[in-house]
Amino acid sequence: MMADAAALVAMTLDAVIVAVSQGRPRLLVVDEPGQPPALPSGPLDVERDATLELGLRRWVRSRTGLEVGYVEQLYTFGDRDRRPDAGPQRQVSVGYLALVEETEPPLDARWVDVYALLPWEDQRDPEPGPEEAAIRAALEVWAAQGADADVRRERAERVAVNFGPPWDGIRALERYELLYGAHLLPEWARDTGAPPPGIDTGIALRFDHRRIAATALSRLRGKLTYRPVVFELLPERFSLLELQHTVEALAGITLHKQNFRRLVERSGLVEGTGQRARSQAGRPAELFRFRPSVQRERPRPGVGVPYR
Repeated sequence: MMADAAALVAMTLDAVIVAVSQGRPRLLVVDEPGQPPALPSGPLDVERDATLELGLRRWVRSRTGLEVGYVEQLYTFGDRDRRPDAGPQRQVSVGYLALVEETEPPLDARWVDVYALLPWEDQRDPEPGPEEAAIRAALEVWAAQGADADVRRERAERVAVNFGPPWDGIRALERYELLYGAHLLPEWARDTGAPPPGIDTGIALRFDHRRIAATALSRLRGKLTYRPVVFELLPERFSLLELQHTVEALAGITLHKQNFRRLVERSGLVEGTGQRARSQAGRPAELFRFRPSVQRERPRPGVGVPYR
């Protein structure tokens, strides 16, 4: 009986591989003919892979040709109907977050803009674009259509907490789940057989992979505040403006230039290299590098992004 139950469970390893290029957060996806894009994903080889992380690195290497550096386990995803193609098998996925510098991906992988997948998460423009305005209007309609006053009040509270003001960038997963529950995502239509929503809510990924991507964005934004993970996405030497643009790309908000520079310099996160960037015009920017010893000096050496 136990063996039969085990045969009905299959485990995969899914990778959310993030890079930042030209001020845009980027996510690696793979393509298959006739299918939506998907996260790099593959089965655990129980005989070959001594750990889940080694299995993930092996699978990503074979699937995309990419060697990942920083990796951390994200979450376990095991909802019963998350893989409609699985038949009677229960598909359990262990998600991982990986940070890399963007390179040209070989094989059948490509980079996509994170905010093409989750367009409401980019709050760097003070005026919402037409897509975000349509999403907010649709949420207001959904909240007003609750079956009774208590449901309408609960829905309105969820919308206010997740979409603000004030804006809390770490709630990326909650916003995705709110939009799914409000029937505004194509994944909901796909999973239920309902008509697709009448508004643009970004590029859908295969299965529940966009939910996994939203989970990773929430985790990454949270870690910015207390861990120096942003330096995994930068070259060894960088200007403070490059650092700021990378943080802004991940956080989805615009930061005050002088305040950010003072915070970074006073925190001991970086040190000058005595070198300057090559520039075609204007004064070349000073180049800095990350100080690893800051992790011994401070308990929470992050960039302190002020979401609230």
